[in-house]
Amino acid sequence: MTSTTKRALLGCIADDFTGATDLANMLVRGGMRTVQTIGVPASNEALEADALVVALKSRTIPAADAIAQSLAALDWLRAQGCRQFFFKYCSTFDSTDAGNIGQVTDALLDALSSDGAGFTIACPAFPENGRTIFRGHLFVGDTLLNESGMENHPLTPMRDANLVRVLQRQTQSKVGLVRYDAVAKGVPGVRAAFDALRENGARMAIADAVSDADLHVLGEACADLTLITGGSGIALGLPANFRRAGWLNEQADAAQLPRIDGLSVVLAGSASKATNAQVAAWRETRPAFRIDPLAAARGEDVVAQALDFAQPYLDRCEAVLIYATATPDEVKAVQRELGVNEAGHLVESTLASIARALRERGVRKFVVAGGETSGAVVQALDVRTLRIGGQIDPGVPATATTGADPLALALKSGNFGSTDFFDKALRHLDGAAQ
Repeated sequence: MTSTTKRALLGCIADDFTGATDLANMLVRGGMRTVQTIGVPASNEALEADALVVALKSRTIPAADAIAQSLAALDWLRAQGCRQFFFKYCSTFDSTDAGNIGQVTDALLDALSSDGAGFTIACPAFPENGRTIFRGHLFVGDTLLNESGMENHPLTPMRDANLVRVLQRQTQSKVGLVRYDAVAKGVPGVRAAFDALRENGARMAIADAVSDADLHVLGEACADLTLITGGSGIALGLPANFRRAGWLNEQADAAQLPRIDGLSVVLAGSASKATNAQVAAWRETRPAFRIDPLAAARGEDVVAQALDFAQPYLDRCEAVLIYATATPDEVKAVQRELGVNEAGHLVESTLASIARALRERGVRKFVVAGGETSGAVVQALDVRTLRIGGQIDPGVPATATTGADPLALALKSGNFGSTDFFDKALRHLDGAAQ
């Protein structure tokens, strides 16, 4: 039978903005109409969607604050009628020994205990983007996580590829492992592993996955779990669970977005290898302006400088890149002078101010690189809800704001996207607007 209710089925909490759109993209690909909110909405008015994704900015804040925000999101999602819940974090398990993945997972399990939650998995695998887990170790391509460049991340340096150890340092709950040999036995093998782990006192378990087929197996095996945690990849198998239960209406085009006209810009704040390559590719043939954090710290009006640079190109309806992307050595030099938190905040606030001013100048299509940067930009643009469209690159969909004077946005995690992503995203946003 098919449900006639318009209440959401899956309620998701993401610890950053690009991670939220990454997850929403996966759900749309599975045929679920998906709406992403920026923060926890003030109203409990029901949103018409199959899946709701609450985007927080909680990845690197103090654990107590991350827990409070996540529980507020959970309360809102429960009020929306969601049947199952998902805590989404990055496919490179971005965190520190201080959190926040383990602590937030513990809090969500506690809050959902009355709904039967007592065990969950942690699976950041995303094979389509080269993130795989084998015997509990996370690989980025053919390289262990701690040798992939993530060991140099300015906020969440990842120096241990063994995710069981990483997660165990963040929680007093026992952490186990659903090994690949169990996943290879299919859904019955995974569920047997769940039972054995529960009997052994485990409350969480890292789950191996090296292919999309593994993610489909894990997704089906998790159909009865109240809470699931992981990267967007594990969501690959979730829409089918709702379809098999008769709760998911088939949609002709879950990814359809409205037409949006206006000028275009690319903003990049990530220092990842992928974004550095994307910036370099753009600069070979296209106009670009680099934000200097040290100049901003000295009091120079770098916002005005960026706008003055961009205006002649906007007058010709030509897209321009404004970026603060730098090499790891350059980032460390700025951090030594300004401090880690101040350097990151300065870049984010500067790009956010530029985005706000560009909107006033007629820009309606924004491509943004970097999770923290995307969070700052959407807040500056007062974005409250996004409807999720088609995929641009794995993990990165086109999106459109709802309400009057809509915007088209592509919000990219720093590590995602092909080298020509910026051009590709602008073409996609233009095409989605036709």
